[in-house]
Amino acid sequence: MQPHVKGMIVMTSAMLFLPLLDAIGKWLATVDSLPPATISFSRFFVQSLLTLVILLGIGGVKVLKTRNLMGNLIRGALMGLGSLCFFTAVKYMPLADAIAIFFVEPLLLTLLSALILKEEVGWRRLTAVVVGFIGTLIVIQPSFELFGWVALLPLGTAACFAVYLILNRRYAVADSPLVMQFYAGIGGAAFSALVLGVGETFGHADMGFGLPTVTLSWWLLVAMGAIATIGHLLVVQAFRLAPASMLAPFQYFEIVMAVFVGLVVFGEFPTPSKWLGILIIIGSGIYVFMRERSRKAAEEVPEALV
Repeated sequence: MQPHVKGMIVMTSAMLFLPLLDAIGKWLATVDSLPPATISFSRFFVQSLLTLVILLGIGGVKVLKTRNLMGNLIRGALMGLGSLCFFTAVKYMPLADAIAIFFVEPLLLTLLSALILKEEVGWRRLTAVVVGFIGTLIVIQPSFELFGWVALLPLGTAACFAVYLILNRRYAVADSPLVMQFYAGIGGAAFSALVLGVGETFGHADMGFGLPTVTLSWWLLVAMGAIATIGHLLVVQAFRLAPASMLAPFQYFEIVMAVFVGLVVFGEFPTPSKWLGILIIIGSGIYVFMRERSRKAAEEVPEALV
C-alpha cells in the first residue's frame, strides 16, 4: 500500500477515535463540575507520563533526545491552549455544535500548508475541503446569538490545531512520534499549569484547580490521557505519510463520531439535515481518497513499464 493511502487511513482512524476525548471532557466538566483548566492539565500530564514510560521501556534515557525541543514544546503549548478553549466550550454548549464550529480548521490547514509548507493544493482538493465544511454546517448550524462568546472558543481551538498540524509535518521527519508526543505533553502540561496558577490567583472558576468527586472521574482523567496519546500518535504518523493538504478533508470524519457519541452519551439525536451533512462529509473524504489513489497509480504506470 502506498504511503499517502496509509496516511489517509491512519488519519481517518484518528478522527474516529479522538471524539471520545472530547466527550469525556464534556462529561467531567458538566457532570462532575471539574474546571476545564484542570481537565486540560490532567490530559497532558497523563500523556507525558505514559509516553515517558513507553520511551524508557523501549530504549532508556537516550531515546528522550530530540532535535526540536522548542518546536515540540510549542506544539504542546498550542494544544494546551486549544484544549482549554474546547473543554470550556463543551461545558456550555453541545459537543457536536462545538466540533462543527471547530471545523473551519481544515480550511485553515489547507491554506497554511500552501503558504508555509509550499505544498501544491489543487482546485479539486480545495473544493473537497470546502464541500466537507459545508457538510459540517448542515450537520449543526452554529448560532452566535444562542451561545454568545462561547461560540468563538472552538475557533481558537481550530487555529491552534491548524498550526499544530503544520508543525507536525515540519518536525515529523526529525523525531519519532513518541518523542514528539512526550515533549508535546510536557509543553501542554506546562501551559495548563500556568493557566491554573493564574486562575487560582484571580479566582476564575473555569481556569482554577479542582478534584474529582467520584471515583469514575479519576479513571476518566487517566483514560483521557491514554486516548489523547494514542489519537495524536496516529495523527503524527499520518502526517509522516501524507501531505497536510491531502489529509485535511479526512478530519471531517471526526464530526461523524461526535454525532454518534452525542447520541449515545448525551441523548442528542441527529435530525435528517444532520444526516445529510454527514453524508456530504464522508463523500468529500472518499473523493479525495479515491482520486489520490488513482492519480498515484497512474503516475507509477510509466515507471513499471520501463
